[in-house]
Amino acid sequence: MKPLIFSLASILGIVAVGPLHAAAPSERHLLLDSRVVESTEGVALRLGRVAKHPANPLFSEDQPWEVRFDNLYANVVFDEKDRLYRCWYSPFIVDPAVSNTPVAERATQRYRPHDREMGVCYAESRDGLRWEKPALGLVGLDGNTRNNLVVRGPHGAGVLFDPLDADAARRFKMFCRAGDEVKTMAAAFSPDGLRWTEPKLCPEINVPGDTHNNAFWSPEAGKYVGITRLKTDQRLVARTESDDFIHWTKAVEVLRGDKLHQSYAMAVFRHAGVYLGLVMMFDTAADRVACELAWSPDTIAWQRIEPGRALIPNSEKPGDYDWGCVYAAATPVFTKTEIRLYYGASNGPHTNWRDGFLALATLRPDGFAGYQTITPKRPGLVTTAPVPCTGKHLRVSADAARGKLRVAVLGDERLGFEACRSITADVTDGVVLWADGADLSRYVGQPIRLRFELSDTQLYAFSFAN
Repeated sequence: MKPLIFSLASILGIVAVGPLHAAAPSERHLLLDSRVVESTEGVALRLGRVAKHPANPLFSEDQPWEVRFDNLYANVVFDEKDRLYRCWYSPFIVDPAVSNTPVAERATQRYRPHDREMGVCYAESRDGLRWEKPALGLVGLDGNTRNNLVVRGPHGAGVLFDPLDADAARRFKMFCRAGDEVKTMAAAFSPDGLRWTEPKLCPEINVPGDTHNNAFWSPEAGKYVGITRLKTDQRLVARTESDDFIHWTKAVEVLRGDKLHQSYAMAVFRHAGVYLGLVMMFDTAADRVACELAWSPDTIAWQRIEPGRALIPNSEKPGDYDWGCVYAAATPVFTKTEIRLYYGASNGPHTNWRDGFLALATLRPDGFAGYQTITPKRPGLVTTAPVPCTGKHLRVSADAARGKLRVAVLGDERLGFEACRSITADVTDGVVLWADGADLSRYVGQPIRLRFELSDTQLYAFSFAN
C-alpha cells in the first residue's frame, strides 16, 4: 500500500454529505453553568478533585519511530460496538535533534528542533490501561510498514468519531495542520480510523494551527466547530465553523490568557448541555504547561473556572512523568462510575529535552466543578434560576460525606428544608426525599426554582427522573 503522506502534492477534494445531527434537551444541569444559578451565599465554585491512576504512565516512547512524543495530542474514543478503547496520538517520527544527541550529552546542550515530521499513530486497549500498538502495515517509514502509523505529516491532529454522518466513509474525521512544511489547516476522512483520504487544504481558516486542533458537531449551531490556535504576541485559542467539514470560516479569537500564562491549546467537548474546554496554559517563565478548565454555552463566549489552578495538576517532583507538561486528550471517556481524562505527560520543560507518556486522571461523575461551602461549619446556599421540571423525583450529585445537603422547592412549604431528609453521603444521582412521600409530581412540565443548603459539601449537578 502506498504510504499516505500529507504534502503539497495531490491535495484532493472530497464530496461531503451533511450529517443528520439534532440537539437534544439536557435533563442534567451542571452547577458550573452560570445560566442555571440565580444567586449564591457562602459558597464558591471550585474545581473537582482528580485522582491520577496508579498505573501511570500507561505507555511511553518505546518504538523506534516514536522519536519524541512532545505534547502527544491524544484523541481517545471508547468504541461501544467492539468494547475497545482507541487512541490516536501524534509523536514526532522524525526529529534529528533527538536522534543525533546522545542522552549523556543532553545535560550540556539545549534542545533545538529542526526538520521535524509528525505522524499519527494508533493504539488500542480493552480496559483503557494496558495498551497495544498494533503493526498495521499501512504507512511506510525507513523502508518498513511494520508500525502503528496511520498517517505521516499532519501536525496536531484532532480525530473525531462521527457516527451520525450519513456517509459511512466519513465516520472518522481529522482536523489538523497539513504538516510542518505545509503550514495550512486541512481535513481528512476515514471509514475506520485507520485508512485515511488525502487531505483537503482549508487555507481560509488562516491560522498556523501548530497546536492540538480539534473539531466536533455543535447541535446548537447546526455546524461543525473547529478549535485551533492563533499566534500574535501570545498564543490565543481560536474558533472556526463549517457546514461540511471542508469549507471553513476564518478563525477568530475566543480565549486568551496573558503574555506570561498563554493559552496553548484547548480540547473542547459537549456535555450535559454545555461545552467544556480543557485549556492547556503555558507558563512561559517556568516553561511548563498545565491543564485548566473553561466552559461555554455556545463555543464562542468562554469562562475559565478558577484561573491559575489546574484541573489536572502537574507533579511537583522534578523529573516525575508529568512534572513538566500536561496536555489533555481531546475528549474524556465517561463511564457509570468515573470520568476518564487521558493526557499526554512529560517529565521535562516545554522547550527542552523531555520524555513523553500517556497518562490517566479520573473524576467522579459530574465532578468537573461544583459549589463548595466556604466556611465548613456555616451553611451556604445555591438558588437556581427557573428550570423545567421533567420528572417527579429530584436527583443530585454531591460530595456530602463530611457534612450534609438539603433542598427546598421555592414557594412550596411541603418541599422545604425542614421537610427534606438530609443527604450525608457522597452521591451520584442520589434521590432527594421529603417527608410524607412528597415529590415533584405537581410541577412536571413547569419551571421551578430550587434552593440548596450546603454544609461542608460540594454540589456538582442535579437532574430529574420519574
